[in-house]
Amino acid sequence: MASFDEEKQNKQLEDLHKLEEEQLVATLAEEKYGLPYIDLYRLGIDNEALRAISEKDSREMNVAPFKLFGKNIFIAVHAPSDDLLTRLKDDMERKSLVPTFYMASTASINKAWDRYKEISMAESSKVGGIDISGEILRETAKKIEKMQDIQKMVTEALEGNKIHKISHLLEIILAGAIAIKASDIHIEPEKERGRLRLRLDGVLQDINFFGMNIYRLLNSRIKLLSGMKLTSTIAQDGRFSIMEDKEEISIRTSLIPGAYGESIVMRILDPKSIQVQLEELGIEPYLFSVVEQEIAKPNGLILVTGPTGSGKTTSLYAFLRRIYSPEIKIITIEDPVEYHLTGVTQTQTNDEKGYTFVEGLRSALRQDPDVVMVGEIRDRETAETAVQSALTGHMVFSTLHTNNAAGVIPRLIDLGVNPKILVSALSLSIAQRLVRKLCQFCKKEKVLTPEEAQIIKLNMDGIKEEGKSLSNYNINPDAPIKIFSAVGCDKCNMTGFKGRIGIFEAIRTDEAIEKIMPENPSEREIKKVARAQGILSMRQDGLVKILNGITSYEEVQSVVDLGEE
Repeated sequence: MASFDEEKQNKQLEDLHKLEEEQLVATLAEEKYGLPYIDLYRLGIDNEALRAISEKDSREMNVAPFKLFGKNIFIAVHAPSDDLLTRLKDDMERKSLVPTFYMASTASINKAWDRYKEISMAESSKVGGIDISGEILRETAKKIEKMQDIQKMVTEALEGNKIHKISHLLEIILAGAIAIKASDIHIEPEKERGRLRLRLDGVLQDINFFGMNIYRLLNSRIKLLSGMKLTSTIAQDGRFSIMEDKEEISIRTSLIPGAYGESIVMRILDPKSIQVQLEELGIEPYLFSVVEQEIAKPNGLILVTGPTGSGKTTSLYAFLRRIYSPEIKIITIEDPVEYHLTGVTQTQTNDEKGYTFVEGLRSALRQDPDVVMVGEIRDRETAETAVQSALTGHMVFSTLHTNNAAGVIPRLIDLGVNPKILVSALSLSIAQRLVRKLCQFCKKEKVLTPEEAQIIKLNMDGIKEEGKSLSNYNINPDAPIKIFSAVGCDKCNMTGFKGRIGIFEAIRTDEAIEKIMPENPSEREIKKVARAQGILSMRQDGLVKILNGITSYEEVQSVVDLGEE
């Protein structure tokens, strides 16, 4: 005869009801409230987060704070309403915290409330400073000097049996990337494993491989930190912050779906990396004097061009820092604001709300600025407004997508700017690329191939023909050609390179350029006329840096065609 186990039956019913509630909350969160859903049973709850909202307030509002990272606090809400979310947002902002809201079931909220007995609200704690994680990151970073240290620590973390294995792993990855000055972290799923890579001086380097189970846990943790939807597998963007000493480092996260999962890229926006002085950019002395002269003028348009990742923003920020004084008003319109500049009013575009570059520029001009920086000129309206601003007594800095400095004038005319007006507005067009600097500890002299020797000789002759002297750049044109190549040592993470430097060219809008501008000249015609200005072309600047042992032939050849006439 079959026995009836009431207790077991009730347990099954309870589990079924719980599952139904979780599914209902997940559906409502997505479809009705537009909030990400969270199941706190599958997630650790952070005691530090609980201290941000008292148990009394938490129960009264039917909410539960569950994770604290930097200034970001993550709060589960059972019944979201505009009033409740506004109240929570105001409360958190008073504590200098940035809330991200998730929708959770009653069971999830109750689980968090149970944790209140583990903490005493009397304990002193600096909520939002994330002293713990900041401290751990600093301690971890002290142990990391080179890429091999990160590889070793990641391997140890993966082999370990710690409860907070994923948190520890993420701390090592972030601390390591910041310590060796990597610009971004790539976590990519492959068929049977996950791959971790760091971009160092613009080039990706393999760090480690791990199982897909670790990849999935990292994926969830990064989504949670970045305020993304956990269950979604569409392309998403998010961000979070880390307090490192007194500096706030922002991490911009991007996820895109692939064949085996989502590719995760975390871009590290370290304020220290952008604080490059004008002298450190790598601008040769004569062009440096030209740039200094032009940026100090009361009005004009200065455009920096180059592909994505060529250091245009770094150059513009260096210009702004050089001319900043309390006596002038500087406004920037950026997409997005990645780094904060002291004493500068920075605004961010928002296409959904109609705050585009052109709208931002128009609004900025109503604030009576002396200097305006526009992130990028993409369309006719922005181009025309920027030119008009330069004509009405403002100094305007911006970027444009062209291959070289000579391409700026045809591009602006192509965008619909009247060439007769452009003559008076455009002051200077600068083009730049970034090349890696050879490690000074391990670089070695290289034997030139006949082809390399011929190209270098042709370029040296070209510099001489244009009336420029190589001796101004510490190069003896009559001495034997000596160039260096990369080797690799502990000091440079075995890459042979340490840091990056710009190679530049520029064209001033002088009388000769003004004469040909109304005729809509081609790039070739502009280059020909500009040769008389005495400024090195990017090719020539690259050659000077090769001959001075700053970079290698291959590095310059990878961004500029040295054989080009």
